[in-house]
Amino acid sequence: MAMSIPILSIITALHLIAFIFAVGAERRRSFAKVVPDQYDERTYCLYSTDASTVYGLCAFGLLLLSQVIVNGVTRCLCFGKGLVSATSSTTCAIVFFVFSWLSFLGAEACLLAGSARNAYHTKYRGIFGGDDLSCATLRKGVFAAGAALTLLSLAGSILYYRAHSRADTGGWEKHQNEGIGMTQQPHEFEKA
Repeated sequence: MAMSIPILSIITALHLIAFIFAVGAERRRSFAKVVPDQYDERTYCLYSTDASTVYGLCAFGLLLLSQVIVNGVTRCLCFGKGLVSATSSTTCAIVFFVFSWLSFLGAEACLLAGSARNAYHTKYRGIFGGDDLSCATLRKGVFAAGAALTLLSLAGSILYYRAHSRADTGGWEKHQNEGIGMTQQPHEFEKA
């Protein structure tokens, strides 16, 4: 399997779009303030926009799709001619495979946990003038950690794909129908 430029561009685009969504989710986290209820003496939490949950889930889905494509194309490091031999390309492919998966799982955990926690809203819990109400919000930096791990996953996926294709082809690219054909003789030298 030779390295394919369209596959690399798809993987890169999906990771970068997921990164943009993760940064957008960090910027649009929900904020809350305690507001008294106009009908009784209770207080409740009034939350701002919930867009970061959607952004985080979009980044989660795009990153998952990219990882499926990488592992589908490379057949998840299980098959291939060059992966049987113990070469430096095979060792690099295994190292980058593990790195890609660890950074992917970390990014997915941050994005999914951040989306779930951001979607959680506290209901009525306090009495006006009584106990202080604590509005649950997402901590700063959860989506930022997911964005950083998304970039690490991008680097790991590209390096894994490159090392896997080198190990699978033995370091040589397959070329077909290139150059001058030297096997046929011109018709003018044939004997009559």
